[in-house]
Amino acid sequence: MFTDFLIKYAEIGVKGKNKYLFEEALVKQVKYALKRCEGEFKVTRTEGRIYVHALSDFDFDETVDNLKTVFGISGICPVIHVADEGFEKLSQTVVDYIAQNYPDRNMTFKVYTRRARKNYPMDSQEINREMGGVILDAFPEMKVDVHHPDMMLHIEIREKIYIYSMEIPGPGGMPVGSNGKAMLLLSGGIDSPVAGYMIAKRGVKIDAVYFHAPPYTSDRAKQKVVDLARCVSRYSGPIYLHTINFTDIQLYIYEKCPHEELTIIMRRYMMMIAEKIAKENECLGLITGESIGQVASQTVQSLAVTNEVCTLPVFRPLIGFDKMEIVNISEKIGTYETSILPYEDCCTIFVAKHPVTKPNLNIIKRHEENLKEKIDELVQQALDSDVVEIVKAES
Repeated sequence: MFTDFLIKYAEIGVKGKNKYLFEEALVKQVKYALKRCEGEFKVTRTEGRIYVHALSDFDFDETVDNLKTVFGISGICPVIHVADEGFEKLSQTVVDYIAQNYPDRNMTFKVYTRRARKNYPMDSQEINREMGGVILDAFPEMKVDVHHPDMMLHIEIREKIYIYSMEIPGPGGMPVGSNGKAMLLLSGGIDSPVAGYMIAKRGVKIDAVYFHAPPYTSDRAKQKVVDLARCVSRYSGPIYLHTINFTDIQLYIYEKCPHEELTIIMRRYMMMIAEKIAKENECLGLITGESIGQVASQTVQSLAVTNEVCTLPVFRPLIGFDKMEIVNISEKIGTYETSILPYEDCCTIFVAKHPVTKPNLNIIKRHEENLKEKIDELVQQALDSDVVEIVKAES
């Protein structure tokens, strides 16, 4: 029955003169999501509304599922449209619409009309009253409730007349690409894919960097990260995934530095390398999945020491979340089952039995002096090892 969708947005609606930029970004993301669907679609933008028109047969559920991955959408409304052939014809269309979509009509309703075309012969309130009367005559079991109706019937008078009553919740947020680009430090764990998802939800385009440590981490561990990036790309759009060989740096730190400080020093060099790659790729920030107190390297003191090597802002969207909140989001976005696959990442290989939880920056810097003979050369080798692949959601 439905051949069109009205796309509703929330935050974009309060933008000022640059509102059209956000609308254009949203249209672009809607078109990208629809490429994964069977059928042909046309996306139009008019007078504060975005419509998706089906030009061929399509799978309704598949289309809705893909639209639900587009940040910036607050609601997806399946609509029918009819040409303006007078109020009587419109009334019959509304009666048919209710009959087809609501087999159980023991419910309350309200009619809400938006008359964008001002030359229509009836005003909005008049249409509301008259259409309410038509519905009550056709379905005596239905009742009017203007405050908390079970069904809100929307009628929009434009060049055509649009009718809808269902609103499927969208993910909210801002359209990807409307707020710059940032580099995600992506491991094989639960947290970092969720962090990427949450920053993408604010309109930030995502690139990612993964630190690989062969032969201590396997190709399956790397594939796991690619699979996680693919899950996130369903929401964020294509992700440029940078893979860095980090083995030599890890072994050198293991050889030269106190073992209780291994993790914090390794993380400092990861952040340093990630920032260099970010700047080369015009990213304006770094993203991590850190949460205060979750592990030794994520105490407030540890985060302060890690942060010291960065000049770009570091976005930590999970900073105040507990683990179960993060797990719930990972299950919702489809990354959890992949994240818990038992393949080691480079952060779990060289782990001290008793890692420092309150590192002192001056002491850490003094111990990093032990690395000065070769570390710059090793960092450059790591940067030269960068392998980039574009990861896209599966159709």
